[in-house]
Amino acid sequence: MNKDLILGLKFAFSYFSIIPIKFDNSVDLSKKEIINYLMFFLPLVGAILSLGACIVFYFLEDLSYLGAIICAFLYMMFYGFIHTEAILDVVDALYAKHSGKDAYEVIKEPTIGAMGFLYALGFVCIKVAALTMLFLNQMYLEIIAIAIISRVSVQFMTKTNEFKSSFVGLMKSSFTSFKTAFILYFIVCLVLIGFKAFTLFFIALVFTFLFSLFLEKNLGFLNGDTLGFNLEFVEIVLFITVCLFWLN
Repeated sequence: MNKDLILGLKFAFSYFSIIPIKFDNSVDLSKKEIINYLMFFLPLVGAILSLGACIVFYFLEDLSYLGAIICAFLYMMFYGFIHTEAILDVVDALYAKHSGKDAYEVIKEPTIGAMGFLYALGFVCIKVAALTMLFLNQMYLEIIAIAIISRVSVQFMTKTNEFKSSFVGLMKSSFTSFKTAFILYFIVCLVLIGFKAFTLFFIALVFTFLFSLFLEKNLGFLNGDTLGFNLEFVEIVLFITVCLFWLN
């Protein structure tokens, strides 16, 4: 099997989850082929993490709401809250830009502001509430599909925008298998949830496009944090969509 594929798969789980994976010092993880597979397997990481949360809920189902809330938090813990953390930085940068400050300098600061904290807290509460509803109604396949689709939206955003980040720029230029990944994960979601996949993919891509325009207009740039913010935003939109229209 292709060595770069294996390294890219390991790098994806190492970078986008809390799974501890070590690499030999001789491995060049900036190699374009490895970065291509890193991006290719991003939705797979989401699928595995959400599947893990669903499996845990299977054993905690008797706890009802408590079990569902625990599993909602577990899902976010599995990816280390890295996308949630992006909300803090981006919101602080947005408010800084409105105050005449340098948004890019603010987004790089290690400290967090009050508005960033409040927005992130709000997003977490909404996400936990929506996930709790889906867990309690045993909509496991929808949860997994949304975890996949939200990460496909990150792939889409990466390929269709310019970024003020050398690493994201490398991801964009290296991700040559985007079309293959898009088709593959669409088919996977179609198998999981049927024709609902068309609706969720359409909503995800439209909201990603509009959200990218909003962030670039108001920040003046896009970077890795905006990708993470988009993932969280799209996931919440899709969770709410399922709760509104397809809840049992």
